[in-house]
Amino acid sequence: MLVRDAMSTVVLTIGPTHTLRQAARLMSARRIGAAVVHDPDTCGLGIITERDILDAVGSGLDPDRETASAHTTTDVVFAAPAWTLQEAAEAMTHGGFRHLIVLDGDGPVGIVSVRDILRCWAPARRTFAAAG
Repeated sequence: MLVRDAMSTVVLTIGPTHTLRQAARLMSARRIGAAVVHDPDTCGLGIITERDILDAVGSGLDPDRETASAHTTTDVVFAAPAWTLQEAAEAMTHGGFRHLIVLDGDGPVGIVSVRDILRCWAPARRTFAAAG
């Protein structure tokens, strides 16, 4: 199975000046764990995750003052839609992260997460009767 088969095509793109609270609200409303941060001044793409926001708020930083740019990972590993899920999982394991921005052509076309990969690899959910 390929990344294109597992990725979410819901790609939230925010700017570097979004506050952490704004980023969290947008991510929560879409029920996603990461957002692409596009900085038009650097022509670069980065990623901010729910973990980045949680770490910042947990360390006492003000989510209404802190901007996405201060908490964005800019040294990003990108995936291609034609990667296998095994390649994506290996990249995540090697890099110690849980999301990959999927690029095709000029920009992001999706995000694949550990959860997406597990959903594809795990057998369908089964309901087990309580032992009794």
